[in-house]
Amino acid sequence: MAALKYAGLDDTDSEEELPPGWEERTTKDGWVYYANHLEERTQWDHPKSGKRKRVAGDLPYGWEQETDANGQVYFVDHINKRTTYLDPRLAFTVDDNPMKPNTKQKYDGNTTAMEILQGRDMSGKVVVITGANSGIGFEAAKSFALHGAHVILACRNMSKTNEAVQRILEEWHKAKVEAMTLDLASLRSVQDFAEAFRSKNLSLHVLICNAGIFGVPWQLTEDGLESTFQVNHLGHFYLVQLLKDVLCHSAPARVVMVSSESHRFTEIKDCSGKLDFNVLSPPKKDYWAMLAYNRSKLCNILMSNELNRRLSPRGVTSNALHPGNMIYSSIHRSWWIYTILFTLVRPFTKSMQQGAATTIYCATAPELEGLGGMYFNNCCRCLPSQEAQNEVTAAALWELSEKLIQERVGR
Repeated sequence: MAALKYAGLDDTDSEEELPPGWEERTTKDGWVYYANHLEERTQWDHPKSGKRKRVAGDLPYGWEQETDANGQVYFVDHINKRTTYLDPRLAFTVDDNPMKPNTKQKYDGNTTAMEILQGRDMSGKVVVITGANSGIGFEAAKSFALHGAHVILACRNMSKTNEAVQRILEEWHKAKVEAMTLDLASLRSVQDFAEAFRSKNLSLHVLICNAGIFGVPWQLTEDGLESTFQVNHLGHFYLVQLLKDVLCHSAPARVVMVSSESHRFTEIKDCSGKLDFNVLSPPKKDYWAMLAYNRSKLCNILMSNELNRRLSPRGVTSNALHPGNMIYSSIHRSWWIYTILFTLVRPFTKSMQQGAATTIYCATAPELEGLGGMYFNNCCRCLPSQEAQNEVTAAALWELSEKLIQERVGR
């Protein structure tokens, strides 16, 4: 590789942005190098920052690495039937210097949803967001609508949802935004919503599974399941099942699962290591609200990963995320002690717009096109717990979820 030359480099907006005439490539073993087409040479160091990098993680599902007749690595996207010399993992590189980790990223915990969408035209995109009449769901819906998307707020309380729609229309009277009834505590309601949506003959480019309950007393839904498990996981699972064909026909499409860092503090298997239904939907005597919430958030990531494995060959990717710690939203409303706690920490947590940023990032970032099965925090990819990465557990949860729905609605 030729030696690094700094002289004569054009100024760019970022030290990570390549000057004109340069291209980023990868070797077969994952090292990043840079090709200068003007001078017909290559080098290991970034032409501006001087850093050396490697790509992080495995290739996305459906991708394969090959080598051409000249020994240059290229990549085959079997899903979209195309080839490229651009490694799809280049959005997630790591510095070669372990003593000086690369912490630079385009967005962070202070970024807002509107900042991520700045300059973007979402016209023609259809977005469904569950639980979008308040909190980060509302901020995500508003941000999409103000950038031209057709946004559907899928919520249980129609009075509050219609008020939310009006609040968005007051900011921009031409916003394409509407309310539809969806009660995740009722599989029949999920079914009715899916049928009503399908009757509109719309595409579906982004489905954001945002709704959730937290800290509620033990209670069974009309379907005979513990409410936190059904609302936070099974209702969303059923919704995706009923809309997956629409998503596939709209491809490329994305599913975004709003999970939580609290997924790290729980387990959903019994002492023998098998998925345990009584752990997921416990009887009253074994119920603890916080633990139930943590388990449902673990289910969100497992479901997202398995969904990506199953639907990414059809152009639908799925990623999960943590929106922020103890954001002051309506999720704490079930118990006065939680309300006091969330109020006390409110000055030190993210705003609603900041809380919605990672959701918007996962739903729209160009560098995530075709990439799924990942977990994000502060608009940055990070590793979830080991249990959340367990493919066997994810497959078992998927099969159990299908069984529970089959037993209750027959499909």
